[in-house]
Amino acid sequence: MTTFRKALLIATGLALGLAGTAVLAADAPTPVSSAARDGAHDFDFNIGTWRTHIKALQDPLGSTAWGEMTGTVTVRKIWGGKASMEEIEAGSKDSHFEGLTLFLYNPQSHQWSQTWVDSSNGAINKSAVGAFKDGRGELISQDTLHGRTVLIRDVWSDIQPNSHHFEESFSDDNGKTWQPDFIASLTRISP
Repeated sequence: MTTFRKALLIATGLALGLAGTAVLAADAPTPVSSAARDGAHDFDFNIGTWRTHIKALQDPLGSTAWGEMTGTVTVRKIWGGKASMEEIEAGSKDSHFEGLTLFLYNPQSHQWSQTWVDSSNGAINKSAVGAFKDGRGELISQDTLHGRTVLIRDVWSDIQPNSHHFEESFSDDNGKTWQPDFIASLTRISP
């Protein structure tokens, strides 16, 4: 299947599935006034090809064992620069995964959405929504893990021209505490 068809299927799934995506009202970002800055280029730093080193918790809420992987992340603009698509392939001697992320910017809300699809199950995950502030991007979603409702927080930080840091954390106490479960350090291979 072509990358364009994958993106189109994801976008279709987003249109059908975003209505069901919920973030607890207390954790939902505050509506932004029309005077808010235009964040349409916040993810431009991410465009290019990256080498990634990943540490992943083997079972959030059930294990303290971490696994490590290395891989490649390729990100490109699509739809005339109104969105970007990220493809990742990573692995170790014990595991391998591939996935696709669609990043969309909403100019009315001044927020980004991020939707992840893992090749292992082909399911479109609930979209994370949020924004960048002071050079740090934070997007939040809600999911179920081991029958419990959890919040998932994705954070991009330490953004430099040739490197950045990504961390996913979860909270099972409505955002009072956060447990990292996926940490990636990325170094640029090519623009």
